[in-house]
Amino acid sequence: MRTSTAPETVAELIARQWGDHRPGLMYEDTERRVLTRHRTAQESAARAALLVDLMPPEAEPHLGVLLDNTPEFPFWLGAAALARAAVAGINPTRRGPELARDILHTDCRLLVTERAHLPLLRGLDLPGVRLLVTGTEEYEALLAPYAAAKPGEATLGTPGPASRLLLYFTSGSTGAPKAAICTQGRLAAAGSALARRFSVTPDDVHYVCMPLFHGNAVIADWLPALAGGATVALRRRFSASAFLDDVRAYGATYFTYVGRAVQYLLATDPRPDDREHTLRLGFGTEAGAVDAARFAERFGVRLVEGYGATEGGASVQRTPDTPPGALGRAGAGDDLAVIDPETGRACPPAVFDGDGRLLNGAEAIGELVNRGRSLFEGYWRNPGAEAARTRDGWYWTGDLFFRDAAGFLYFAGRTDDRLRVDSENLAAAVIENILARWPRAAAVAVYAVPDEVAGDQVMAALALNEGAEFAPDAFAEFLAAQPDLGTKMPPRYVRVVPSMPVTATNKVHRVALRRAAFLPQPPSAAAAQALPNDAAQPRPAGTAPAHPDPVWHRTPDGEYRPLDAPALTALLAKYEAQNRTHLLHP
Repeated sequence: MRTSTAPETVAELIARQWGDHRPGLMYEDTERRVLTRHRTAQESAARAALLVDLMPPEAEPHLGVLLDNTPEFPFWLGAAALARAAVAGINPTRRGPELARDILHTDCRLLVTERAHLPLLRGLDLPGVRLLVTGTEEYEALLAPYAAAKPGEATLGTPGPASRLLLYFTSGSTGAPKAAICTQGRLAAAGSALARRFSVTPDDVHYVCMPLFHGNAVIADWLPALAGGATVALRRRFSASAFLDDVRAYGATYFTYVGRAVQYLLATDPRPDDREHTLRLGFGTEAGAVDAARFAERFGVRLVEGYGATEGGASVQRTPDTPPGALGRAGAGDDLAVIDPETGRACPPAVFDGDGRLLNGAEAIGELVNRGRSLFEGYWRNPGAEAARTRDGWYWTGDLFFRDAAGFLYFAGRTDDRLRVDSENLAAAVIENILARWPRAAAVAVYAVPDEVAGDQVMAALALNEGAEFAPDAFAEFLAAQPDLGTKMPPRYVRVVPSMPVTATNKVHRVALRRAAFLPQPPSAAAAQALPNDAAQPRPAGTAPAHPDPVWHRTPDGEYRPLDAPALTALLAKYEAQNRTHLLHP
């Protein structure tokens, strides 16, 4: 039953479902199924007891979960909370040695998976790791003796808010992913705060369509549902075409998104009943102001853009007076500043024109830094990355922002997405927001490619609206008409793609785009999703792709022309003359 005091641990959130026979978990199997909140707590308690018995003595109490969004995922999250163990969410788009590295690096002694993912593990050397395959007779036999277990009966550690619960890998463009530590206390507080912020009640249904191995789905969707007493509805994998059907079938009222999920939903064919549903709110990141407005207009649903890294080092809170395009102000207890990482000084406030367009991006954009109290709890066995994140006694987010005169913060991309063109620093996200205004563009990604002499050049990938064609003259005219497009910002190269390549979390696969650069190999969406993070490999020089995506280059007079074979040969000769050809094949 629900207690009158705020929960200090996720284990308390799980335990208070005991005896509550309202709907708690809905999912699609061979048919649509509904489990009570009591049943979900019971399933977690059984797995907690099994976990305690299977975990080797003296081992770190860590288990890996390599699953789609099936009921087993939240069952094992709950089990780990009850048993004082930690879950490492394993990304199914990783492959081979990289996948093995994630499992071994986090000291997982158990790995919970399903038949569909067994081919990923074939041939991997995973010493000391016991495999549990859900949905098998052996798995059911292992669980059977623990069916009567209750929350709190089995534990591997001392109860309390400081108990580790999640080891969630953070994405990055360089090096191996880092496993951020998240304790029960911080996660319980985050879930409760979001439940209060969005007025979550037992009448709500939280639709979990983002992958549970990623922090967004757990921290921003599953945990607020637990804290507010809402029902959780699972989608095995995100599907734009099935989204509205699921929402209606489950009676969903809330969902989260990351990356390009909103763009995929907007790309579906409009229907007369687009507004006939129960959704009241979407919460996520990277939709952008333009697409958020389009989503609200089409589906009648408000999207709230938020900011809060899995690491917990900084947060931005939206208030009713937050202007369009801004994320909000610093969260409670945070002392956030936008800092020039080269000088260590605060960047000047942003200057906007009459239409709200940023005019001084080169000076105003810097890295968001928390100079005060930080909730960052470290990276698992990665002191170098931990020290870099907390250098000079501050928490450096790794994200670019700018700040207006009233203190409102605006997201401007990742530090990895900063470009340096002719000694001027540019933020990819700012250029993307400008290009997204072009009526023919369905999705835009901006990224750096090496200049043939020094620094970077701006390159853009454009996915066009259905039936639209790239019109170079119209595109150049559009760019010339944008008052906030600085002289260094127009893309030197444009790749027209049939769809934007994305990772398993629907974020633009920028590494695949950077590696393809302007060379004639397509960073296809299918290839990007089938490969591990940051592992799209360039095609060997001299080999042609089966279906090359057209690339255009901007001439000195501002016109866009096809980068055909003669133009590409002449361009590559310049790289060769400057001994920079190797930069095109990182």
